[in-house]
Amino acid sequence: MNASKHMKKKLLCGVIAASIAAAVAPTATMAQTVTATLKGKATPGAQVTAFNPQTGTTRKATAGSDGAYIINGLPPATYQVDAGPGTQQNVTLTVASTATLNLAASSTAPAATAANATSMEGVTVSASTLTEVKTPEVAKTISLRQIQTIPQVSRNFLEFADTVPGMVFSVDAQGHTSLRGGAQNDSSVNVFIDGVGQKSYVKEGGVSGQVNSQGNPFPQLAIGEYKVITSNYKAEYDQVSSAAITAETKSGTNEFHGEVFDTYTSDKYRSRTPSEEDGDKARSFEKEYGFALGGPIIKDQMHFFVTFEQKKFDTPITVSPGSDAPASAIGLLPTAAQNAFGSASLPFDEKLYFGKIDWEFTDRDRIEISTQVRRETQADNIGQGQSVSQSIFTENHDTRGTFRWQHSGDWYFNELKASYENSSNDPLPVNYGNGYNYTYKPANDATIIGIGAASPLATQIKGQEGPMLSDDFTFNDLTWHGDHVVKMGWKYKEVTLHAQDSQDVNPQYTYSVDDTGTEAIPYKIQFSNPVPGLNSVSETKDKQYGAYIQDDWSVNDHLTLNLGVRWDKEKTPSYLEWVTPESVVNAFNSLDPNAQGQFPGQTYAQTLAKGGIDYQNYISNGSNRHAQNQWAPRLGFSYDLFADEEHVIHGGVGRSYDRNLYDYLQLEQTKSALPYQAININTASHPCTVGVNSCFAWDPAYLNGLSTLQGLVQGTNLGQEVDMLNNNLRAPYSDQFSIGMSNKLGDWNTDATITRVLSYDGFVFTLGNRYPDGSFFQNGGQPWNNGIPGFGSMIRGDNGIRTATTQVLLSTDKPYTRESGWSANFAYTYSHAKQNRDINEHYSFDYGSIRDYPFITSNAAAKHRFVATGSLDGPWGFTFSGKLIVATPLPWNGFQNCGSGCVYAKGESSYPIAAVPPASKFLVGGKIWGYREIDLQATKDFLVNENDQTKFYVRIDLLNVFNWKNFADYTSNVGPNAVGSPVVYNKDGNITGVPRTAKITAGFKF
Repeated sequence: MNASKHMKKKLLCGVIAASIAAAVAPTATMAQTVTATLKGKATPGAQVTAFNPQTGTTRKATAGSDGAYIINGLPPATYQVDAGPGTQQNVTLTVASTATLNLAASSTAPAATAANATSMEGVTVSASTLTEVKTPEVAKTISLRQIQTIPQVSRNFLEFADTVPGMVFSVDAQGHTSLRGGAQNDSSVNVFIDGVGQKSYVKEGGVSGQVNSQGNPFPQLAIGEYKVITSNYKAEYDQVSSAAITAETKSGTNEFHGEVFDTYTSDKYRSRTPSEEDGDKARSFEKEYGFALGGPIIKDQMHFFVTFEQKKFDTPITVSPGSDAPASAIGLLPTAAQNAFGSASLPFDEKLYFGKIDWEFTDRDRIEISTQVRRETQADNIGQGQSVSQSIFTENHDTRGTFRWQHSGDWYFNELKASYENSSNDPLPVNYGNGYNYTYKPANDATIIGIGAASPLATQIKGQEGPMLSDDFTFNDLTWHGDHVVKMGWKYKEVTLHAQDSQDVNPQYTYSVDDTGTEAIPYKIQFSNPVPGLNSVSETKDKQYGAYIQDDWSVNDHLTLNLGVRWDKEKTPSYLEWVTPESVVNAFNSLDPNAQGQFPGQTYAQTLAKGGIDYQNYISNGSNRHAQNQWAPRLGFSYDLFADEEHVIHGGVGRSYDRNLYDYLQLEQTKSALPYQAININTASHPCTVGVNSCFAWDPAYLNGLSTLQGLVQGTNLGQEVDMLNNNLRAPYSDQFSIGMSNKLGDWNTDATITRVLSYDGFVFTLGNRYPDGSFFQNGGQPWNNGIPGFGSMIRGDNGIRTATTQVLLSTDKPYTRESGWSANFAYTYSHAKQNRDINEHYSFDYGSIRDYPFITSNAAAKHRFVATGSLDGPWGFTFSGKLIVATPLPWNGFQNCGSGCVYAKGESSYPIAAVPPASKFLVGGKIWGYREIDLQATKDFLVNENDQTKFYVRIDLLNVFNWKNFADYTSNVGPNAVGSPVVYNKDGNITGVPRTAKITAGFKF
């Protein structure tokens, strides 16, 4: 209230003008919040106080001349709020929310419910949970009650996000966990813990360390609650183009509280997997245990919280043929390859640590210091088309430290954050030597199985390390045609990214299989071949800049507008300053040896030009690439029909930028330093001309290892793949639109929303090679043998993967209250999603350009998905809960082949198609369901005293009660003589989720 009204009005006019201008301008967010905002009306001039008796946290504000007040930066918890005698109310504030509470002395307090505060246990005061309703965001909060009671397959706190429409949490056949929003891949998600993004900059998965992991990115005991935002987030969120998760960690209180738990299951407590039906079970077990402890250091001022969790798994897995290879191909393989199929297991070990100290050193200042550590090891790359012998062993480490300082003024709130992270993901092959891979020629050389040693590409060292600094400043006392809360912030991050894409080991031999059997000699050999003097490890100091401004404008009691804009820029020197090797540049301008008979004197650059490729777009001189400015306007509204927060129409439109993974950007350097070369062998199945390009006659000596193979191409670049990135790469982004309505009907909250999300500029590698006449197809084949003269294939990196998704999101939930003793949540999602490339693929060699790919039904989202959860307080200290998931099958994306000598309109011998496999029954709808699961949980508390705080408990989770087989492996049926569905489930293969499994947990809380 100390700022002059004149200054505030000038500032506000500037903010509104800037926000509107950005919102209508042609079109990366940086400082996330998890704290809550409390606003409302009180007696003009009254002092409004919010007090948390558990921690001593106190925040104050003075109501203005119109009675309006705003208190920013409140940690999610239960507060006693008053504005003078007769006005006190007890309320619970949730994570990342803005709640309304009017405090007139004559008002009647809202009905009380049991508090679901995020501080650790111990909340017995009755309080009303204030739900944010005046927001354009499509979002839902996952409460601590849900985390503690809902049955859970994996102890990953993100699993509960699938109770939100539009979200899917998956546990795949290898036990890997992933979270996906809409129809985009999991890399487009970002998770913010205490306001700090956990984004993976190098590898896929969205969260660092989460790619192909069975683990949890954070200890579940440390999570208080979190918010899932599926679209139209405000301008403060960055590096996310699908869903944003913002979580608040638990803090200590003025009392000591803690918990110890131990969970166990094994193959004795589970049903058989499909591959085990006629044999023995594979050995498997799961052990999960940990503890948490929190309490005071200085009462009402300083508190601590620490936790540790460990997972030890041995997950059953089935080795089965690749999805495009028929099961009949197994009998055509050599005995050693046939014996590779069947049951196996995947060992996994993870340790998670978290510690936090908070200090309220004044009634206006709060400091938090925290650290998190993740250490895990696991076996992987076993399953469909992957044998145990070709598995890898991965070490996955992540360490982060965070400092937060929040300061509250009379008319502003400021939050300063600093963090440091060190994350690495290092897979190594289990075996060393030769690898033998078998492909099925009638299905376009589809993978059947690989045995022996894993590819050298499986040996990687990748990670990220560096500091981050950000600041958010909020004005909360600005008025002009309504009340405004204006937030602005900036972020700077400098993180060292490093990547080694392979090592000099394990040559790979590929054999062709057809209906007559397996060919005796390989038709292709691939091997690493280091270039002297070049570094096979790419390292760069990536710099990220961001700024935003956001105005939440309460025009009147009905209408709220949310105007915001973000600006982001990322500088990756190893991409921006890369210099294409002179030998590669010269090769483009040399004669195309395959063109001279038909086009004498034609260079390879001219060959590419005929095919519509300007090679100069991929030649970097170290100064012709520039970082992109990313402007992201966001506009939202909410309209409260009767100004009572019971019926609210909401909607929004906005752009959100993600980023290109360094895993792709580093390939220009690492492929040049340690190329993965390929030579072709002249065989009956794959004939080539010996002596031309990289074609050789077979010699059994080629099986003698790397040195023999490298000697074939010594002193040359023959067969060396050249990866080249477009000089004008852009970051992927999505445009998001939504319109919906939320309602409060008694104890129930409902929402119905329609969203439209269009994503653009996904990264993709395509084949740059062209035939001498510029064509990409001849006789149905691609120009693999007409690469860069003296080298191998040109692999070009561009933008171009796109998705288009329309979803209907319906939800209704009845929150838990101590009085009622039960809760329920129902979430339904209808999806209509199209894409021009499989969301899990960034290599697209089937056409000459990503633009040539048709839009087909996406394999990222089921057409119908329904999730229901509920909990019930039973007699004698029992708590019961359940979870139901049903979904139609995920579509399969593959290729239709019309047979030998047949080509389609563009000259291709096969084209992309989507198909849905025949499914199973569940109560209604006939055989339409691809995923069915019912999980149940029962917990028995044994109280030690009457205050409900100290107790022993025993919990049983019964997962997939009816042992439904949710098949994960597909078998295609798309040949020219195929009959029936183009794709079916492999009913002897792997499943997603788990077979019927019982888990037992014992614990102690105090």
